[in-house]
Amino acid sequence: MTHTAKPLSTLRVLDFTRVLAGPYATALLADLGADVIKVESPGGDEYRHVGPFLKGESALFQTVNRGKRSIVLDLKDPADLEVAQALADRADVVIENFRPGVMDRLGLGAGALCERNPRLVYASVSGFGQTGPEASRPAYDIIVQAMSGLMDLTGRPDDAPTMVGEAVADVAGGLFASWGILAALVERGQTGRGRVVDISLADSLMSMMPTAAARVLLAGDSPVRTGNKHALSAPFGVYAAGKGHFAVAVLNDKLFSGFCAAIDRPELASDPRLGCDSDRRENEPLLAAAIESWAAQHTAESAAAALAEAGIPAAPLATAHDAWASDRTSDRELVSPVSHQALGIITLPEQPVHFEGSPRGGRRAAPALDEHGAQIRAELKG
Repeated sequence: MTHTAKPLSTLRVLDFTRVLAGPYATALLADLGADVIKVESPGGDEYRHVGPFLKGESALFQTVNRGKRSIVLDLKDPADLEVAQALADRADVVIENFRPGVMDRLGLGAGALCERNPRLVYASVSGFGQTGPEASRPAYDIIVQAMSGLMDLTGRPDDAPTMVGEAVADVAGGLFASWGILAALVERGQTGRGRVVDISLADSLMSMMPTAAARVLLAGDSPVRTGNKHALSAPFGVYAAGKGHFAVAVLNDKLFSGFCAAIDRPELASDPRLGCDSDRRENEPLLAAAIESWAAQHTAESAAAALAEAGIPAAPLATAHDAWASDRTSDRELVSPVSHQALGIITLPEQPVHFEGSPRGGRRAAPALDEHGAQIRAELKG
């Protein structure tokens, strides 16, 4: 079957979100062809004012607001509020990330808008959900990481917990928001009616911790920090080479036997202290000493290459710069150029899923504040 349009090319999304979680969700939808109308206050999304800056434009704003149209509406102004309601009447999806209750007070809550437009999918993204004792509590990524248990599991055993080096709670919330919206749209195709979708950053991040959940809920365990080593398997972690560090993942006996041969220690495969995965994890320091003794004569790149040649999953540690500049990123079309009115041609990330027959690229840059306001207002009159 041949496709030419992107999967969501007929979808209209009215986006009241700002900062990261909500805008990330709608950027994913825009990547897939949705017409995302970003509603901003007269001061604009807060991310317009957060660096790094390129010729006065926020790089963060460019990244997570790609492909959208912008209209400025003062939601406390009756005339602008009427415009917002009219846009919601024509939308397939409304998404917002104000604190619970704010949209209701403005007359833009799920109840009011879904009564006017029964086919509407209304998604609310918040730190702790629309219900429960913490619903009104403000949340930022670091707060959710701290409360989820993820931060306590991250870092070295003998050092303080540390946050993950990316805003993973916001990203998790945005990802599950897009997932929930699409699920509700599938249901609407069957029933003709929309649905209200409640997304919590805290819920989303905990859902992305299945190993911890299995250990706590089923095994009655209390996981602790294990640094750069897997909590349950070995050798499965990061090790030092003569220059740099490399990662290794050995998860079964067959791989372990091949691994031992690859590091010139075949006798370790029959060592009773290393007879099964749990034994190997318990005696990981013995393995670490053998691995790093062998790797001392290698760079991280050559150590990883030697292991990979033997069929062992291994890789040198890359910087973020190296990863985005890699052939893999280019070959998989994970980035594409867009034209920006002030910055010229810039490169922005793409959503990662490939749809057969649907072209990647061809997106617009993030909008200037109210860049499409007149156009959108004219469409309402058309």
